[in-house]
Amino acid sequence: MNNIPYLDQEEQELIESIHRDDYQQPPDMAAEMREFSYLVDKTINKKKAISIRLLESDIQKIKAKAIREGIPYQTLISSLIHKYANDRVSSSAI
Repeated sequence: MNNIPYLDQEEQELIESIHRDDYQQPPDMAAEMREFSYLVDKTINKKKAISIRLLESDIQKIKAKAIREGIPYQTLISSLIHKYANDRVSSSAI
């Protein structure tokens, strides 16, 4: 079988074993699934720092609202962006 360039050695061997029809499930499939689930969650929910310029007056208002909510202002900003990115805040509200 041809090597697929973006697969690592273990992935390539897995595909080859499936094509040869000699694939064997891991003895503890539940543990394997938990591990893969953890890795997917870690990858999908990975955070990245960004820089953004905001008006000082907006920052002060956001900080005040965050204090009233009992959360850090960066968390409030992140939450608002997350909600907008996931269509839980419409652009008409902006």
